[in-house]
Amino acid sequence: MDLHFSGRVAIVTGASKGIGLAVTRTLLGEGASVVAVSRKTSPELAELGGDLLHVPVDLMDPEAPGQAVARAVEEFGGLDILVNNAGGPPPGVALPRFSFMAPADEDWRVMFEFNLFAVVRFVRAAIPPMLARGGGSIVNVSSGSARLPAPMNVDYSAAKAALNNVTKALSEEYAPQGIRVNTVSPGPVRTAWWTEEGGAADIIAGQAGADRDSVLDRLAPEMMNLSIPRLVDPQEVADAIALLASPRSAATTGADLAVDAGFLKQV
Repeated sequence: MDLHFSGRVAIVTGASKGIGLAVTRTLLGEGASVVAVSRKTSPELAELGGDLLHVPVDLMDPEAPGQAVARAVEEFGGLDILVNNAGGPPPGVALPRFSFMAPADEDWRVMFEFNLFAVVRFVRAAIPPMLARGGGSIVNVSSGSARLPAPMNVDYSAAKAALNNVTKALSEEYAPQGIRVNTVSPGPVRTAWWTEEGGAADIIAGQAGADRDSVLDRLAPEMMNLSIPRLVDPQEVADAIALLASPRSAATTGADLAVDAGFLKQV
């Protein structure tokens, strides 16, 4: 299927690894020019070919989104697609937390700064150049946790629920002007959040008296009651994002697409 990305310019945040790397690779492979935004590059990102520009910024800096959008316009002449993928634990934070009482005020602040306010700033910066090109597509990466409140990671879930609300509001306001805005809501994805040293697999292993491989391969899918008994692959999320970003989804806005191995059970 031709996704009609040739000649289009995309920004992908959190592009150096995980879902963001898979999205960047996919869009490049489909012919888009991509501005890859992350604090630092990675060997996997650096080896990608095509029209790729890495912009090293920290999204905890309120000026970073505007700077990245300006670089996209300067380098490639405009902007058509924005994938707000960066999210999850803010820099220096380890998740999961297991209780409402665990995060303090500052923890809540940085969680919303990273998972909501950075997205708001990126969208604010992206809309003018998109309108100048006659429209565009914004895909915000949310989480199934936004629709399944629980004591674990309550601050993260609340930030993603707010992101879903903002996405709906944006879709209402800007659809008549040609900008579609949607969310993709992954379940547990086999990314560095889970697999890196000190990450979620190690934290859960310490709580459960298990080893990290058992958590990744068996305990986490069981604990999260996944219908497909494994963690999601980043490419599976990237494929859904690419379809929503594409003109092939021209009638889709305000939607939330779950790619979660059956994590959400609600109708």
